[in-house]
Amino acid sequence: MQPSSKLSSTSATHNSERRRFMKTLGLGTAAAGAAAAVGHITLAQADTAPVKKEKQTVNYRETDHVRAYYASLRD
Repeated sequence: MQPSSKLSSTSATHNSERRRFMKTLGLGTAAAGAAAAVGHITLAQADTAPVKKEKQTVNYRETDHVRAYYASLRD
């Protein structure tokens, strides 16, 4: 009767490995779905923010020292 007890021992180990694999697969799928759902919600909220249009300011000013520098380049 030793062969049948050996067979059931191998079968039990195989089943526990299979269960662990299926559990991991299911948890991974659930986590990926949750991450995708959260990503879509975040993107949807980001698009709803109104865009402010402010008057563009001119950052370039031609002052005396800038004119002096340009004059030095011409010489």
